[in-house]
Amino acid sequence: MASLTDSRWCSLTIDMGRFHMAGFNFEFRGFHWMGRVAVALMLMGAAAGGFAQEVKTTVVVPPAPLLPVKFGPWEQSGAPTTGNDGAQVDAANAAALKEFGIERFSVAKYAPAHGAGTVEVKALQFGDATGAAAAFSFYRRPELHGLSAGQKLGANAAVTGNEALFWSGSTVVMTRSEQGRAALVNELKELEIALPKIGGPKGSAPLLPTLVPAKGLEAGSVRYALGPESYKAEGGILPPDLLAWDKSAEVVTAKYAGGGVLTLLLYPTPQIAGDRGRAIEANINANRSAFGTVKLRREGPMVLLATGGFSAMQEKELVEQIHLPVQVTWDKKMPLEFHAEVGKTYSLLTSIATFCAVGALAAVILGLFLGGGRAAIRVLQGKPAASEPEFLRIDLRGTASPIHTESPGTGQQT
Repeated sequence: MASLTDSRWCSLTIDMGRFHMAGFNFEFRGFHWMGRVAVALMLMGAAAGGFAQEVKTTVVVPPAPLLPVKFGPWEQSGAPTTGNDGAQVDAANAAALKEFGIERFSVAKYAPAHGAGTVEVKALQFGDATGAAAAFSFYRRPELHGLSAGQKLGANAAVTGNEALFWSGSTVVMTRSEQGRAALVNELKELEIALPKIGGPKGSAPLLPTLVPAKGLEAGSVRYALGPESYKAEGGILPPDLLAWDKSAEVVTAKYAGGGVLTLLLYPTPQIAGDRGRAIEANINANRSAFGTVKLRREGPMVLLATGGFSAMQEKELVEQIHLPVQVTWDKKMPLEFHAEVGKTYSLLTSIATFCAVGALAAVILGLFLGGGRAAIRVLQGKPAASEPEFLRIDLRGTASPIHTESPGTGQQT
């Protein structure tokens, strides 16, 4: 006899053939005591297996420190400040840092092992090299100039007396020293070596900033934006809400001598670029006086716009010399529109082949039906299925000939 209770506790009692566990009461009568003990042990094993839970262990490996403890003659003079929120490192530009895809930051002070002075180093790591390149152009001020010939620091760098700004991989580094050091650039090369590395597509530098012509370009004026906040902060001339940032737009703005401004917009597909190009053209026509002379051209997924203080000849020359490079690769996925066209062609050819096969099969079936039906009718009439003795003959030889008839009885001519 068993009865179910509402108890939520678990206990085990064996008393003269009565077993109670986890709110279940079992009473055994007529069993030998050894049998009762065996049954109790079986139930205890089942209960232990039922209550046992699988334990999984997950090992989380923390990322390597963003900044090294030492580089060159410099050593950290205290624990660095770290985090992953852009508002903690630059509250005024937190929205732009979010557009760039900031993942973490580290701020540390360094002092030389021998000597005086300090260097503050601020490192911002992003999800890919595209975000780092955009952040570099965002933080580059006009007074920061490029390195002298023969010097190289990261993918791109700009320095002044006591400041340096460069990006390498997916990391942007900003340094400020108490006093200018001529050897600081060489020392920062050792810092760059210690920065986290990134490979694959995420480590590839963006293409769009490399398409800006150098002739007449104002130094340090190239700005690369990935969202409306960074575009607006960098002095973009178009309304930010017109550029379809939700469709992965990339925008480069560059200033030229004479007051001209070049804007390059890159979209994932030519269809999006064409739609945005028409919207930009309509906006310019409605506000013509705000843009000066204008030259607009679209090439595939890219829209090119020259405005401001260019002459008509300069605008045409500048815009028409920019072209997207043609790349032929075997290991890169083709764009979506290519797959769509291939799919349409394949579907059309498959439909044509299917139609021809169905037509041929229908012709064979119809021929068998008509020919077989005719032969069956002849057999039912008592005639040969595959011969036709009765036919009309027309004699075109031009001479009269007697008409021959068949004798019904003998089949001989008379």
